[in-house]
Amino acid sequence: MTATDRSIELINVAAQAAADKLAHDIIAYDVSDVLSITDAFLLASAPNDRQVKSIVDEIEEKLNKQLGAKPVRREGDRDARWILLDYVDIVVHVQHSEERVFYALERLWKDCPELDLPEDAKATRGKAAEHAEQSAAADAAAGDFR
Repeated sequence: MTATDRSIELINVAAQAAADKLAHDIIAYDVSDVLSITDAFLLASAPNDRQVKSIVDEIEEKLNKQLGAKPVRREGDRDARWILLDYVDIVVHVQHSEERVFYALERLWKDCPELDLPEDAKATRGKAAEHAEQSAAADAAAGDFR
């Protein structure tokens, strides 16, 4: 099974909204083959708590305005270190850069296909992407091919 057209549409709008608010390390995975609860994950990060909130607010506003989508659940507002938006078809994770590196969600989902994103969203790379690449290289060197 692969992510639905609706899921891909939601991911693209959310990724563009995140890029518009200067999120970095934006990446999306098709998790439909390994999870039955959602089709895709979008990951994005920001260097501070205020920007994390700003990115999440922009994603919510754009998904609601452009596609009429509202999250069924929003978690993590209190500390704004990792906010999760659950739209059922997709789940959006916006993390503080430090949490992004620490939790390394890319490593958990590295076997899932990466979804193509709008050019603006692809152009945003930072520490989390560098860390994920270094971890993957270390895993390969150590023979960890899970």
